[in-house]
Amino acid sequence: MIRVSCAVAISSLAFGVWFPASVLIAQEVKPSPSAGTGAGVTEEKAIALAEQGHCKEALPSLKRTLGGQGSAEGKKKAGIVGLRCAMSMESPDAALDFVRLLNHQFPQDPDILFVLVHAYSDLSTRVAQNLASTAPQSLPAHKLNAEALEMQGKWDEAQREYEEMIAKEPDAPSLHYLLGRLLLSRPQPDANSVQRAKDEFQKELQIDPRNAGAEYILGEMARQESQLEEAVSHFSRAAKLDSSFGDAFMGWGFCLVTLKRYEEAIPPLQAAVRLQEGNPSAHYNLAVALSRTGQKEEADKEFAIHRRLAQKPAPTEGNAQ
Repeated sequence: MIRVSCAVAISSLAFGVWFPASVLIAQEVKPSPSAGTGAGVTEEKAIALAEQGHCKEALPSLKRTLGGQGSAEGKKKAGIVGLRCAMSMESPDAALDFVRLLNHQFPQDPDILFVLVHAYSDLSTRVAQNLASTAPQSLPAHKLNAEALEMQGKWDEAQREYEEMIAKEPDAPSLHYLLGRLLLSRPQPDANSVQRAKDEFQKELQIDPRNAGAEYILGEMARQESQLEEAVSHFSRAAKLDSSFGDAFMGWGFCLVTLKRYEEAIPPLQAAVRLQEGNPSAHYNLAVALSRTGQKEEADKEFAIHRRLAQKPAPTEGNAQ
């Protein structure tokens, strides 16, 4: 049975739990030794102001310190304190400035990544609260609730939420797609669920013919049922609707290779390789298509890349011979 993962970012509010980032960030601030320079004094004064609750006065200096040329430890502390201040001031724009700078300055620092996780969660929570308080009966609010239920594995409740939305607004874009995705996301969906999901994706395309996601999933369903010509039609439409949709190009090319339509398979597989350079299967299937059309030198290059990439653990599509 086909399964479609639900990669939807839901704030902690959706689970009824809110851990303010300002609290978590505060736990990460560690004392740093004074640098003994003018910049260090400015940094220490700004941090002292922030710790005394004078965040508005401290923020400009903290931001300059984070973006300046001081020590890494000093910038790190200034950034964390500044982010905490911005969050406590309910200033999302300032908070996002600190998030951007911290992410740029410390892209692989585990302490900073931990702080950023909770900052993003807190910001998401606050936006979700705003949506819930200002438009609780709106379609977006119901969508957010349905996605939260889905993430918690409350499949029946989520399905009812989507069905109620569709009953009220049957022609609203994305609702049939979301319901179809939910039906396939259930653990071990039965044949009726799979068929209904297919119907929902087709309804979605009647409402929104430019929904590349619906086209792609219909293509994947057809591929798994060995309906390769139908799969090619869906994958190719998805790729044409979204020129950055690497999986659609991959599925399109893979099916053409399986059908031994090697010449036709080369352009979509070249696009897949360009969009997913680290995908061993894309390189392998392109190598097969090139080899079967007499382009041995180019094929050998792709086979070599495939061998190198295949040594690393990575998700791949099935290889075609």
